[in-house]
Amino acid sequence: MAQALAKFTRISSTPAYRMVAEAIERDILAGRLRDGEPLGTEAELATQFGVNRSTVREGIRLLEHGGLIRRDSSRRLWIGVPHTDGLATRMSRALVLHEVSFRELYEAAMALQLATIDAAVEHATVSELAALERNIDDTERVLPDPAAVAKLDGEFHTLVGKASHNRVLQLAREPSELLVVSSTELILRKVKVGAARLLQAHRMYVEAIRRRDKDAARLWVRRHVNDWRKGFERAGNDLDQPIDRIYLQNG
Repeated sequence: MAQALAKFTRISSTPAYRMVAEAIERDILAGRLRDGEPLGTEAELATQFGVNRSTVREGIRLLEHGGLIRRDSSRRLWIGVPHTDGLATRMSRALVLHEVSFRELYEAAMALQLATIDAAVEHATVSELAALERNIDDTERVLPDPAAVAKLDGEFHTLVGKASHNRVLQLAREPSELLVVSSTELILRKVKVGAARLLQAHRMYVEAIRRRDKDAARLWVRRHVNDWRKGFERAGNDLDQPIDRIYLQNG
């Protein structure tokens, strides 16, 4: 009887679009490409790399979400600065590369925020509560501006993380922060009541933390995060589509 052939795992190579992104990123990090310098068009890059234009587009998509590439009104590409302070972390880029969905982002946000609010209720200081209140005041002043509100929402949750006095919880949130802020801005652009509901939830977070009321805090976390999910759906988006693609399509 013939001996059965051994079964091996298929050998895979790095996708071409990822190689394009990594090649450009290496030049940026090495200082060979600097903020404000032109990168050219997708067609020009496709010729340089010897790949098709769709491959370049996928590679550029990763870099845009890291804030390393931006487009002007003519769609030409330029070297940019990151959306957040400092370069996007490797984990942030991995989330984009693996095309995480909004549903995954929502589930992770719910778990992290519940754990964080529990710790914040126990450990928040007077000065940390004051910082949260200043953030709420700033948010109220820019309520008609979706991008500004989304940015301040990210800062609000960073402040709650600091109030938890748990560095693991703070660091666990950072990789997904860019996608959360991007999706929040998308929602606020299309759901007119979204900003007011977001602001109300933030106020209730702070009130629950001040009263050391863990049950109320957890209730408002669930309401706030569920509102975020419902807003995403009301804006006409699919929970299971890669979140970064949705943002770029609507950007």
